[in-house]
Amino acid sequence: MRKIISFMHISLDGFVAGPNGEMDWIKFDEELFDHVGKRIGEGDTALYGRVTYQMMENYWPTAGDNPDATKHDIEHSKWYSTVHKVVLSKTMKGVVLTNTKIISDEVSDKINEIKQQAGNDILLFGSPTATHSLIQLNLIDGYWLFVNPIILGKGIPLFVDIKDKIKLNLLTTQQFACGVTELNYTVDKQ
Repeated sequence: MRKIISFMHISLDGFVAGPNGEMDWIKFDEELFDHVGKRIGEGDTALYGRVTYQMMENYWPTAGDNPDATKHDIEHSKWYSTVHKVVLSKTMKGVVLTNTKIISDEVSDKINEIKQQAGNDILLFGSPTATHSLIQLNLIDGYWLFVNPIILGKGIPLFVDIKDKIKLNLLTTQQFACGVTELNYTVDKQ
């Protein structure tokens, strides 16, 4: 069975964005881009909430065509154009997009159908609202967190309204020169 892995940048105090969705605090460098690019390149399905999907769709399809495009922009743009995309959205219901499936209802059943299909892990990018929904439905199998060396004090938290404890098993950690620490967890479903 395929797994859903939540890929998220997070502040030390547990926020994934500032109060107005700001992400200008996220640190990146070539070392981190290369590391993330290798892992993402193994994925064949990307899962997004509507807001994150629209943000990605406005940038990645042509990012690699820019004359000033970085190596990361070129590689991620190529990957984005070929990866199958799944979008959780009530407002995009009925919209038909190339290589993209919109899920507007029966989220648990439809996500479980996708998890049963052949393929690699399903990477859930950002998308705090979608992540909150999938946590409530117990559909997330792992967390790939990039802890940034900052305390925001307020913003959009990663974990909200958790009804039951979620036990995690640490798989790997890695520190990067930019100050970010990767924490890779699997959810203990027992």
